[in-house]
Amino acid sequence: MSTVKNIADSNFNKMTKWPIPKLVITLGIPTTISMLVTNIYNMADTFFVSELGNSASGAVGVVFGLMAIIQAFGFMFGHGAGSIIARKLGERDVHSAGVFATLSITACLTVGTIIGILGLIFIEPMMKLLGSTDTILPYAKGYGVYILISAPVTMASFALNNILRYEGKAFLAMIGLTIGGVLNIICDPIFIFGFKMGIAGAGLATALSQLVSFFILLSMFLTGKTQSKLRISSLKGNPRGIFLIMATGFPSLCRQGLNSIATMILNNLAGVYGDAAVAAMSIVNRISFFIFAVGLGIGQGFQPVASFNYGAKLYSRVKKAFKFTLGAGEVLLGISALLCIIFSGNLIGIFRDDPTVIEIGTTALRFQLVALFFHPLVICSNMLFQSIGENKKATFLSMLRSGILFIPAILIMTYFFGLFGIQTAQALVDVVAFFITAPLVIKFLRKLPQDEGEDING
Repeated sequence: MSTVKNIADSNFNKMTKWPIPKLVITLGIPTTISMLVTNIYNMADTFFVSELGNSASGAVGVVFGLMAIIQAFGFMFGHGAGSIIARKLGERDVHSAGVFATLSITACLTVGTIIGILGLIFIEPMMKLLGSTDTILPYAKGYGVYILISAPVTMASFALNNILRYEGKAFLAMIGLTIGGVLNIICDPIFIFGFKMGIAGAGLATALSQLVSFFILLSMFLTGKTQSKLRISSLKGNPRGIFLIMATGFPSLCRQGLNSIATMILNNLAGVYGDAAVAAMSIVNRISFFIFAVGLGIGQGFQPVASFNYGAKLYSRVKKAFKFTLGAGEVLLGISALLCIIFSGNLIGIFRDDPTVIEIGTTALRFQLVALFFHPLVICSNMLFQSIGENKKATFLSMLRSGILFIPAILIMTYFFGLFGIQTAQALVDVVAFFITAPLVIKFLRKLPQDEGEDING
């Protein structure tokens, strides 16, 4: 018992007494690595599948919408439980942390199974809804089958990863995702070309990597490396707690769910201009998100700091962490964006050596890279509100970028500007979202009360 208490005390001291830059970077670097590895193996899928042609390359973009749906629920249960767990640990309530962790993983396995079964039954109409053309459809089905089969463990992996992060165990979370990601990269060419499975091989490689990640992440909880324990008996501890998890994680569901809808609309509109347009926008989104992952990783290092210290009533540390994360995000994303703008044409060509794909993709990529300078404030603000339980503000900001602004923007701009509207809509939306978010978060930070905990320098 004393060992458990010592671990709890050590983690509490780390989260509330370490200098803010050191703490955010310590938690953010493993998360950033995890995000980059995850995106590298997503890009590996795009790279290897592109060797099979434009239709196969477009299929990756179509199935990306399905993966976003699975990710949406995983993030809802993971971020929802993680935020609550971090605040409970900040209040030194370890028992409740275990209850919320158990509820979250159980919900993921249940919902993931339901999505997987329904998806397999209705796979063809679902792929068409996600934006598949008739020529892309066979590839999308071959890839999507394995994504649906692995949906329960994929969803649970997202939740386990986020709970570990919110506990301040970002390094352990990184191990699970990184090993799975490396396995995917290794298996992609073996299954696609060596076993001659084609695009189905990419799907199998992804499913296998998710299964391995799940068991590695689960082992962290079962071998005593976490404060929140997974126990079947905990399901009876607070069964209604699942509704609090869902309410807290709802912004993540909105964000990821709307990403899926946005991808679906984008694919359908791009499909009018042929498979090359679908393939180009798919590649652009993968590259943009890879760079975006740098800022997102640092931001996810900020989340447990915000939640834990808010629970401990150390509001000055929440403000300091926000300002530091915002500044770090601007520097990292700014440098990355500038480098990629210079080599944008070459980046598209890496994935598909097709003049039409390169021409369409290069223009879209340059606009999205410029818009990256406006991302950090929106990311940090969204994560701040979700981490401290300001669910309404977090939900609004989550819906802003991919829903409230993007859906009407891309429909209107495509109507008036055609393909150019598709290429530039996301960039325009990101700039507008920045100016809507700024006054909201500034007002909130100014109204935060004085610390109620002990005086801690950070």
